[in-house]
Amino acid sequence: MAIEIKHPPVPVWQRLFPFLVWLPKVNRQILRADLIAGLTVALVAIPQSLAYAQLAGVPPYYGLYASFLPVIIGALYGSSPALSTGPVAMTSLLTAASVMTLAKFGTDQFYAYVILMALLSGLFQVGLGIARMGVLINFLSYPVLRGFINAAAIIIALAQLPAMLGLKLEHSTHFMMDVLHVVENASNSHLPSLAFGLGSLVFLILMKKLAPKLPGVLLVVMITTYFSYLTGFEAKGGTVVGEIPQGLPSFSLPPFDWNASMHMLPAAFVIAIISFMEAMSSSKIIAIKTRTRWDENQELVGQGLAKIAAAFSTGMPVSGSFSRSALNLATGAKTGLASVFSAVLVLITLLFFTPLMYHLPKPVLAAIIMMAVGSLIDVQTIKDAWRANRQDGIAALVTFGATLAFAPNIQNGILTGILLSLVLFLFRTMRPAVVLLGVDEHGVLRSAKRYNLPKLHPRITAIRFDGQLYFANVSYFEESVLYLVSSDPDLRHILVVGDGINGLDASGVEMLKNLLERLEKNEVGLSFCNLKSSVRAVLERTGLIERIGEHNIYPTVEMAIREIRKKVEQPSEAQTTEAVA
Repeated sequence: MAIEIKHPPVPVWQRLFPFLVWLPKVNRQILRADLIAGLTVALVAIPQSLAYAQLAGVPPYYGLYASFLPVIIGALYGSSPALSTGPVAMTSLLTAASVMTLAKFGTDQFYAYVILMALLSGLFQVGLGIARMGVLINFLSYPVLRGFINAAAIIIALAQLPAMLGLKLEHSTHFMMDVLHVVENASNSHLPSLAFGLGSLVFLILMKKLAPKLPGVLLVVMITTYFSYLTGFEAKGGTVVGEIPQGLPSFSLPPFDWNASMHMLPAAFVIAIISFMEAMSSSKIIAIKTRTRWDENQELVGQGLAKIAAAFSTGMPVSGSFSRSALNLATGAKTGLASVFSAVLVLITLLFFTPLMYHLPKPVLAAIIMMAVGSLIDVQTIKDAWRANRQDGIAALVTFGATLAFAPNIQNGILTGILLSLVLFLFRTMRPAVVLLGVDEHGVLRSAKRYNLPKLHPRITAIRFDGQLYFANVSYFEESVLYLVSSDPDLRHILVVGDGINGLDASGVEMLKNLLERLEKNEVGLSFCNLKSSVRAVLERTGLIERIGEHNIYPTVEMAIREIRKKVEQPSEAQTTEAVA
């Protein structure tokens, strides 16, 4: 019996205002837990948002703006209670790489296009969510995703080298050339910047190993900002965050450019898909640990609205953060109010504490980014994919290489991986296993080649087809059957054990009709056994079952073998007439 997953219908009001489901259930205990979790996450989110803004190529306060209203919207309209929305490394890199081809890095036009990217990618996500198209995410295979993430993490880390070394270099259209320029100019490094960067990175690594429960990111920001102020780091040529406007972000319509939007649509779609993959990974883990159900389509809407909110509040594209969501869950978050409290602390920071961040060295932000993406590099997953299936391993490696080769346009890397995985999938299904079956000492049909078994009968051949019979592989099935006929002159009957056939389309039906005619001309019978109900239903709807004959379709292998043996062992009419004469 097949398992049928049924979700109860969601009322319209619940889709429009999903937060009304959990908000009335909040009590004092939940409120306290969410407050502690929200404040803890905010202490990490504030310095991270400054760092990820630097990665996206926009002023640091864009990151703070993206950590305010989008966080609240994502919490209220999403479906995962502990998912923490805001700036993340992968989405920030994708944004910078996509916009870099349209505007010069660091210009007002560049900033305007980043805001526009938030709007376009958000609209894609909302549209996919409303259309209930969350299932599209499944087209991105895990090996391809891991190949992309590993390459992107390396690119993100290497992209921080100029800031770490205190070098001011122009960005080119090819990332590897930029890395080469950094190596060539390494001797011109700004030593105080290098000291701040490396020192912060070492501090963060030690904190993670020795005191993982302490807010290492916040501590390193506070300490280095104070030292930067004391030592006059900026006056010595170092780059700092500088002035961050106090107060609320300005709420306005995103700058819209039709021509630029048309060029940005493919990249916006990739950002929408990849950023949601990160949010989805966190949501799945949260759902497992909290034993709650989450709705991928509702989360698409929530994440999309968060991006749109960022566009209307001078922010950058956001997504669900894996690290901050894990922290949110670990510190006891119960509902979306935890993210609301986190956003409130960001608001308080914007209103009163931005002057304290003036002297924060940018090499420290580079170290925070390097530390954050270090956990994304996982070579073992690619090795596992290679061991599990050589084609999956190839897809992961090609995606990895293509992402590095196309950088900074890393969206082309993931598109290459998706295309390759689809091609490999079609290639696998075009030539599925057609297993020649033999009979063992217990009378059980098994692979003749693997177990070195004899044929079922001198005049009978039994085969098993592992896969669905559809347009891409019907010719292969037909060729395999006809090859058996041409290579065995004594063959009088073919039994197809159908428990491996998962589906049958119109092309498969037409092929079977033609195959029956050709086999009849060669006086070879064709029977089936163990057919799945879905396949049998197609045979009945198309009338093919009458063409095959009910007497040639058996419910079990044992019955099929017994009846087919009787048929082939009975003398034919021609033999009987000849014997009488």
